[in-house]
Amino acid sequence: MTTATVALIGDRSPSVQAHTRIPALLAALHERDGLTLDAYWIPTTDAGDLAGFDAIWMLPGSPYRSEAGAVNAARTAREHGIPFLGTCGGFQHTMLEYARNVLDLAVAHAENDPDAEDFLLVPLECSLAGHEDEVRLTPGSLAERIVGAERTMERYSCNFGLNAAYLPRLEAGGLRFTGRDGAGAVRILELPDHPFFLATLFQPELAGDGTRPHPIIAAFAAAAVAHAARVPVS
Repeated sequence: MTTATVALIGDRSPSVQAHTRIPALLAALHERDGLTLDAYWIPTTDAGDLAGFDAIWMLPGSPYRSEAGAVNAARTAREHGIPFLGTCGGFQHTMLEYARNVLDLAVAHAENDPDAEDFLLVPLECSLAGHEDEVRLTPGSLAERIVGAERTMERYSCNFGLNAAYLPRLEAGGLRFTGRDGAGAVRILELPDHPFFLATLFQPELAGDGTRPHPIIAAFAAAAVAHAARVPVS
């Protein structure tokens, strides 16, 4: 049985519900799906060298201690073809990384740098913290294929989202937004031509009681194991 090494990027805290779900989710992935992940918690302050992992999962829990570490995690996965999942704050910092390093935009996250001049991530008009809402998935997208339906109800715990003024530039620059709420606000992003690169504003870690991994988490784990199986161990 192939074991995949996975970097869990986030500043681990018992007050973050998604973090407390991780041990049960890892056990369920092994027992229910036959997917074995050797997971390493890595604080954002230590997320400098991640290229040797089979997968990178950027977890909720922002504001992160190190914006640079979070951005580097997304960049490493993007540039090295490493399976990647970003959730909540991971979704936000994935867009920040792409805007800065691919599109060369001098933009900031309002939660991290409230005195900046130009914001990619801004406070939501209505906080989603503690809310559940429908997400509409793009037919034929990776997200839709994973979920197996064009609509899904998901749980949130966030107060920041994309500045809609930047949506056209991100889309023109190569990001694909494949999940939106009823008003059209983006909730899922994918990176075409990457083995597995998916980020969600909602938190799939919070689905159910934690004993049955969300399909997105199971698909990410499967991608991690597939990556481990085809990468020689030195």
